[in-house]
Amino acid sequence: MDHDLDPAETGHAAPPTSFEIFSGFLGLGLISFGGALPLARRAIVEQRRWLTASEFTDLLGLCQFLPGGNVINLSVAIGMKFRGLRGALAGLLGLIAGPSLVVIGLGVLYEHTQNDPHIRHLFAGLAAAAAGLLISMAVKIVKPLRHKPAGAAIAVLGFVAIALLRLPLLPTMLVLTPLSIYLAARDAR
Repeated sequence: MDHDLDPAETGHAAPPTSFEIFSGFLGLGLISFGGALPLARRAIVEQRRWLTASEFTDLLGLCQFLPGGNVINLSVAIGMKFRGLRGALAGLLGLIAGPSLVVIGLGVLYEHTQNDPHIRHLFAGLAAAAAGLLISMAVKIVKPLRHKPAGAAIAVLGFVAIALLRLPLLPTMLVLTPLSIYLAARDAR
C-alpha cells in the first residue's frame, strides 16, 4: 500500500493524515443519513481530491465485492491506502462513531413515537429521497466507464443479472469479476 504518496506524482491533493482521514469520515458519517455513497464520492473525489473519479470507481468496485457495507469498506480501504493500519482504523472509527451515537438516540426516540402517523409519513418521504440519492450516485459512478466500453458492458451485465434476472449476487460476481479482470488486462495492452 502507498503510505507516503507525493502529490506531485499522483496529481492529487497532499495525502491525508490519519487525523484528516478520521475527521473526514466523521463528518461524512454525521451528514450522510439515508445514503453515504453520493456524499462520500463528492467529499473524496471533488472536495478533498484524495482519489480521482476513476480511482474512486475502481476502489468502490472492490469494496462492493467484499462483505460488509460499501462505505465502511471504502473508509478502511482509503485509510489503508494512505496511512496503513492506523489510517484504516481512523477511517472506520470516524465513519461509525458519531452516527452510532445518533442512531442509538434516534432509536430510543422512535420507540416512543413509532405509532404516530406523522412519523410514518416522514419515513415514506425519507425512503423516496434515499432512492433519488442512490440513482444519482449510480449515474456518477457510471460516467468514468463511458470511456471504457468493456467496463460499461460488465456494469450492464451486472445490472441485468442482479436487478432484472434477480440472480444471486455472489455467483454473479464470481462470473463477472474474472471476466472484468480479463477485459481490463486486455484493454491495458
